[in-house]
Amino acid sequence: MSNLSLPSVEVGTLQPALLRVNIFNTSSNLPLMAAMAQGYFARRQLTIEVQHTPNSDAQRSGLAEGRFEIAHAAVDNAVAMVESAGQDVVIVSGGDAGMNDLMVRAEINSLDDLRGKLLAVDAPGTAYALAAKKILKNHGLLENRDYGVKLAGGTGPRSAAMVADPQLAAGMINPPFSFTVREQGLKSLGSQFSLLGPYQATGAFVQREWAVAHGDVLRRYLAAYIEGQRRVLNPSHRAEMLALLQERFQLSAAAALGTYEALVAPGSGLAPDAALSRPGFETVLSIRAEMEGMWGGVPPTPDKYLDLSYYEQALSSAQAV
Repeated sequence: MSNLSLPSVEVGTLQPALLRVNIFNTSSNLPLMAAMAQGYFARRQLTIEVQHTPNSDAQRSGLAEGRFEIAHAAVDNAVAMVESAGQDVVIVSGGDAGMNDLMVRAEINSLDDLRGKLLAVDAPGTAYALAAKKILKNHGLLENRDYGVKLAGGTGPRSAAMVADPQLAAGMINPPFSFTVREQGLKSLGSQFSLLGPYQATGAFVQREWAVAHGDVLRRYLAAYIEGQRRVLNPSHRAEMLALLQERFQLSAAAALGTYEALVAPGSGLAPDAALSRPGFETVLSIRAEMEGMWGGVPPTPDKYLDLSYYEQALSSAQAV
């Protein structure tokens, strides 16, 4: 269905706004790309400036310093901003369950083969690094005893580093890079979903003060984003999404197809309507408590880090696509 057939959004009283949105350059942002391509933001008088972050540290400092308004990344980064940097950040929507694979070099055939090797990570104490460490711990492998950790940047740089550096034996990689590195000799020991279970990965988070002052703009943004998520998950737009993936990430047809199928996979892919999974977020907090020893090992209630009121209001105005 073309967006031209959608009911028009009443824009007469909407104030135009520019939003700077900071993301990792991965396929989990396909809903954002689709919403921009279809004019869902423009219909709400929003201009979107997309910024790509090289790593989690840069994104967290950028949000804290006001260099952009909205971050899309693993929501554990928002927790880290609150707990480690004292920032009043809130998660305002979900996104996906990560779609990560534990990718390894060709000579690695089991988790036991990672003994004495290096795990490539973005930032050592957040998100997918902690998930990888938890997976390895579940199989009896402990950091600094059985394996080491090396910083290698966000998913794109990290996947390239794993291909280029034979010392980097393993890393959590999500689409499309989990498919492109297969074409370059790496392989998967399993998905994060199969190895760890439900997990709240990507979501949107903002400074609470900004959200309070710009609630209408945030609601408009989230409504358009929800429509983008709906468009990606609507099977009637499959060909359009495959073409968009190939164009934006310069993928082969096979890598685009694998990426698309990962995105729409129930449970492990994009969440319907970009909803946040409370059980998945509880897993995030539990892993942080266990692997980082925070909160005395007892995770806090998720509500401390959430304000889904803007999302809930946006959901009521988002249209079918």
